[in-house]
Amino acid sequence: MTTETTDTAAAPTAGPASTPLPHDDLQPHAHAHERGGEQAGEHSYVHGYSPTEALRLGDQADTLAELLHAGTAYPAGSRVLEAGCGVGAQTVHLLASSPGAELTAADISADSLAQARARVAAQAPGAQVTWHHGDLHELPFPDDSFDHLFVCFVLEHLADPSAALTALRRVLRPGGTVTVIEGDHGSTFFHPDSAAARATVDHLVRLQADAGGDALLGRRLHPVLAAAGFRDIAVRPLTVSVDDSRPALVEGFTRRTFVAMVESVRADALAAGLSTAAAFDRGIADLRRTAEEGGTFHYTFFKAVAVNP
Repeated sequence: MTTETTDTAAAPTAGPASTPLPHDDLQPHAHAHERGGEQAGEHSYVHGYSPTEALRLGDQADTLAELLHAGTAYPAGSRVLEAGCGVGAQTVHLLASSPGAELTAADISADSLAQARARVAAQAPGAQVTWHHGDLHELPFPDDSFDHLFVCFVLEHLADPSAALTALRRVLRPGGTVTVIEGDHGSTFFHPDSAAARATVDHLVRLQADAGGDALLGRRLHPVLAAAGFRDIAVRPLTVSVDDSRPALVEGFTRRTFVAMVESVRADALAAGLSTAAAFDRGIADLRRTAEEGGTFHYTFFKAVAVNP
């Protein structure tokens, strides 16, 4: 694996204006074109950076790869920036779908970058990645350095997502594309229904909002991208529907991704006075019940593709 780590990385070699463009089934046909990555002091990664969280991010990415990455592939030679790569959970899937792309993966957390490098070395040996340690608001690359940007599960943790996208747009060439993927915890519904479970999910939403983030960001991707100056914005909902007929999703998504994510904020929810221990634990138990026989669980992600005019 050829890699480079830099805190003041030089820009990737500029390619011709006619660099081939990616296939993404969300892009407007009229145009031929986990986490980590937050600005220091302006992030709200309420899930923490524990080994357990790194495992959860990997489970999430692997379980949802077909759903989230379908239609996103960058051609050989295209210069791609993954902003906020975290522990590399999405990086390995970008490499799998675009083996010839020139990928730069950036994150503000040195520890996360180390885990990302190890993950890529283990899962994509031989892949070429340039690693950059730094703030996505202040990337050292010259203007128009990249053909495409990929931003997944990052903006929800930022105080001003549009400001972050504006900073990223500077390093994207005119006509280049950005792909943004975010969840929306307000889209969650399940059977058996439970007020306690819904309240527990709401505690996570509240904690993230209090920290300056937005766990409901998915529903407003279009205006956020528009405010950052992007055009030809296309947003598609990607729904995960889980029941007994899909045991891999029951385990990989309901149990090991969503319930684990909510459960991870238990101490913070209790410390903030949002819930009692008994009430929180009842909500978690009811969420787990949706992964048992006869239960169902539903969640919607939002994927946007837009153009830098």
